[in-house]
Amino acid sequence: MLTTMFYGLLIVVASAVTAVAGLMVVRRLIPFPLRERNNTPTGTIYAAVYVMFGVSVGFALYLTWQQYNTARETAKSEAVAVEQVYRLAGKFSEPEGSRVRGLAVSYARGVLEEEWPAMKQGQQSERAEALLDELSRSVQDYQPHTNAQSGLFDESLAVLEDLEADRELRLLAVNEGIPYIVWVVLISGGVLMVTFTYLFGIEPDWMHTVAVAGLAILVSLVLHVIGVLDYPFNGGVQVQPDAFEQVLREIGGQP
Repeated sequence: MLTTMFYGLLIVVASAVTAVAGLMVVRRLIPFPLRERNNTPTGTIYAAVYVMFGVSVGFALYLTWQQYNTARETAKSEAVAVEQVYRLAGKFSEPEGSRVRGLAVSYARGVLEEEWPAMKQGQQSERAEALLDELSRSVQDYQPHTNAQSGLFDESLAVLEDLEADRELRLLAVNEGIPYIVWVVLISGGVLMVTFTYLFGIEPDWMHTVAVAGLAILVSLVLHVIGVLDYPFNGGVQVQPDAFEQVLREIGGQP
């Protein structure tokens, strides 16, 4: 979190300084009377740029938040599925029930202790994957002897299917961000938003400078927020494994 805040502050300061420096150059190249005479047509074009940039930012923020929220809900769903498998296995005959429960605990620990740190590097845990495969085989190999056990067996298979699907979705979210073309639009739009303000004739000069710097700070902040939310498991703001920690506490597998 501190690293994210530091880089955010660095980006904001650098953007403001660069924007003001650009304004100084334009003031030398384009006389004030010329800029002032064209305030109206410049404002008309700027309004169009403003609207298009605003729409692009709104779309990107919505997209990244949806990705982040979906990743968080997927992790919760996966953790709940692990607990359900553990609870259902408690009604299996022995020794199959104990084996399935032990594998469920081991898988949850593997995700929490190995896979979550690995996801921060854009990777996954082979051990966690192997544990899930073994858990799946153990449930599939179970032989029910009564109608009640058959019902538990079918329910366990359905929960396992959900668990495997949630894991795949979680791992896909590790390296999937918003398309690069969206970033091209956002960055280009942000640059145009700021540089267009150079063309206005505003007095006194310090007021123009403050306006440009403030706009540059706002644009860079918005883009930074989109950036830190872009990758929910290895970005600046990450989905935490709280659900797996809670499940381990409830099924007696303290990390």
